[in-house]
Amino acid sequence: MANADPPVPRTPLLLVTGMSGAGRSTALKALEDNGFEVIDNLPLSLLKRLLAVHDKALAGSDSDRPLAVGIDARTHAFDAESVVSHIKSMREHGIDARVLFIDCAGGELVRRFSETRRRHPLALDRPAGDGIAREREVMAPLRRWADIVIDTTDFSVHDLRRTIREKFARHLRGELTLTVMSFGFARGLPRDADMVFDVRFLANPHWQPELRPLTGKDAAVGRHVAADPAYSDAFERISSLVLSLVPSYRREGKAYLTIAIGCTGGRHRSVFVAERLAEAIRAAGYTLNIVHRDMSGHSEGVDAQGFAAPDQEERLPG
Repeated sequence: MANADPPVPRTPLLLVTGMSGAGRSTALKALEDNGFEVIDNLPLSLLKRLLAVHDKALAGSDSDRPLAVGIDARTHAFDAESVVSHIKSMREHGIDARVLFIDCAGGELVRRFSETRRRHPLALDRPAGDGIAREREVMAPLRRWADIVIDTTDFSVHDLRRTIREKFARHLRGELTLTVMSFGFARGLPRDADMVFDVRFLANPHWQPELRPLTGKDAAVGRHVAADPAYSDAFERISSLVLSLVPSYRREGKAYLTIAIGCTGGRHRSVFVAERLAEAIRAAGYTLNIVHRDMSGHSEGVDAQGFAAPDQEERLPG
């Protein structure tokens, strides 16, 4: 009789990939600091063997450290379509495998490679832009299929580390990582938003001189917004919709859900509504992060969470 197949490993696994220069190495270091066991540039042919060894090492111990494996276009025999197929196969066999893709706009990547004087790994004898274009084409299947994408175009090193900490505090423990974010449409839509609600129809405290210097966290602003006849019904509908959808996202295995609330500047109405929505979600028994992207009202490039412009804080290395 043939030997039975060995037990399939159940290790929580995070594959970390993305564009060269976007901050993948920084993300891996941040994951390690937050309790992940990290291995970089592992040939995919060794992945299943690694999982089996990792599970055996954890057997009988109190540790449940998840595993983060870094792969990119430089990995031996790399093929994005094959990676996607490999991940699907692991999931079908009960392995909790997810993909984190670190992305960045092409112009910013060119700047980073220029400043650090590094050559792009796919364009050793060509301009960095050529390598970036080629890599984006090669990585497209993984970018489309990733469970979560972090765009570091406007990030400093500190921003990326904090984002990793926020998103992976409960990662791979069977919990949905919920984030409620307020933002200003004047500074653009959040790149990682799953649901976006526009509250620009509510009375704007900006036009009240005594309220303009305040934020949506101040009681006077809250009273002004809540006094709008449209507020109560709209908030009830938004909160009911969100709370009805969250369980469905969990059943489908989604690990991250970002709910974005936007007004014009991101300082008053969106902050107030986001705070109230966070209260409703917590009251329903969920744990969440809350981020006020544009609440500070400073010049573009700085927000209440400490995001900084290039001349104010260390940027991600190339």
